[in-house]
Amino acid sequence: MGKFVYEGIVKVDFEDRTLAHLQLVIGTKLRRGEAFHFSWRDDPSTGDGRTTVWIHPRCSLVYKFYGSRRPSLNRAWVDALAYTANSPAGLYVVPEPAEYPDSQGAADETD
Repeated sequence: MGKFVYEGIVKVDFEDRTLAHLQLVIGTKLRRGEAFHFSWRDDPSTGDGRTTVWIHPRCSLVYKFYGSRRPSLNRAWVDALAYTANSPAGLYVVPEPAEYPDSQGAADETD
């Protein structure tokens, strides 16, 4: 279980695999200078609601991974998350789709 920390105040747990995909999508948007909303469902222990933060190039973000290995990335999931990030609703976690056939290639952190 990894942790996403926004501005040192908002802290939320995500599975390491999910967090790795979010890091790639968020990093890509921020490298382009793009701001966007990021929303997620809260854990029932914190009220079972929904939280949205405004992600912008000057915000402070921390990705804390608890596993020692870097998760493999699924290009199809990266694309699906990027699609939501580019929508008016902003980024939100969608279920992981099946990976593209090998001809599409694997996602890497240079995209």
